[in-house]
Amino acid sequence: MDEGQTPEIEIAEGADVVTVTLGGAWTLADVTRLDADLRALPSDRPLGVDMAAVTRLDTATAWALSTLKSRVDAAGQSLEIKGAGPGAASLLQTVGEAIPIPSDPAEPPFRMSNILADLGEVVAGALSFLLALLGYFGLFLISLFRALRHPRDFPVTALVHHCEQVGLKAVPIVSLMAFLIGVVLAFQGATQLRQFGAEVFVVDLIAISILRELGILLTAIIVAGRTASAFTAAIGSMKMREEIDAMQTLGIDPAMSLFLPRILALIIMLPILGLIANLMGLIGGCVMAWVELQISPAMFSTRLVDGTDISHVIVGMVKAPVFAVIIGVVGCHAGMQVKSNAESLGRRTSAAVVTAIFSVIVADALFSIFFAQIGM
Repeated sequence: MDEGQTPEIEIAEGADVVTVTLGGAWTLADVTRLDADLRALPSDRPLGVDMAAVTRLDTATAWALSTLKSRVDAAGQSLEIKGAGPGAASLLQTVGEAIPIPSDPAEPPFRMSNILADLGEVVAGALSFLLALLGYFGLFLISLFRALRHPRDFPVTALVHHCEQVGLKAVPIVSLMAFLIGVVLAFQGATQLRQFGAEVFVVDLIAISILRELGILLTAIIVAGRTASAFTAAIGSMKMREEIDAMQTLGIDPAMSLFLPRILALIIMLPILGLIANLMGLIGGCVMAWVELQISPAMFSTRLVDGTDISHVIVGMVKAPVFAVIIGVVGCHAGMQVKSNAESLGRRTSAAVVTAIFSVIVADALFSIFFAQIGM
């Protein structure tokens, strides 16, 4: 490249104006240096650009000068470009007009109709989601009836595997959680009831709280965190790798091979985990009552049998299959909504856990109202 083609830039800072003199051929290869120099110019006084010595100008350089003009205008100063030939002036004008001007979106006015529209959109989305979950529950029932009619199609191996994953491997964390809950209930109950000389009623407090509500509810929450995420991740990964499409191409029903064993395993194992949680919660309460109130295990068991009705156990256990269906359906539905990217998988997995836990708590509240109305 000869000397006349070498891009040159000179910056002269005066008291009233900053003058930038450009010379040579300015192309895409030099626009990074030019843009850096132009960005370093002060914006507290007018600017002038002398382009009389410029021998070549491309759109990249025109973009850098147009961006400089936008910054100077935003600072309340002026920019004067001198010495540009007809071609360069036309190119600068064309590029400057082509640069999009970002506009701040106008905030919509406060209207009751907008609030009602947003509320209606939320309600419609919630109803659509509930209908989708109901549809997946229907797929589970259809697959279950089909498996009962055609036992050879029943995925026994998958059911046993998922029973192990859902139930057996959850026993340690469920047992520890329930034991600690029993300890906490006994300690807090002893602290409060001791003020009234009613320490013996701590057994009733522990029994009713764990057998009726906390045992199965906390178990379902733990299972929702473990299992809903596992179901979503497993099915979602298969959806990402197009394995489910391949299964349908081969004539394999995803509802029979994926949904049925998972949801059925939850229905089988969640009541068992609930019973284990009840037992461990009572043991934890018994230990703490013995330590804190000197209520011996024999006295604890006697009070438990005499003062606790079997209806409390029934109320707790009736909830277990419903919680299991909710967790399984939510996890399978979320897995089938995963798109072909890892971000979608992570988002759906998190949403499945939150939805499952929230749905379990809402269902437990509805059960409480129902049993209170029928007197149980």
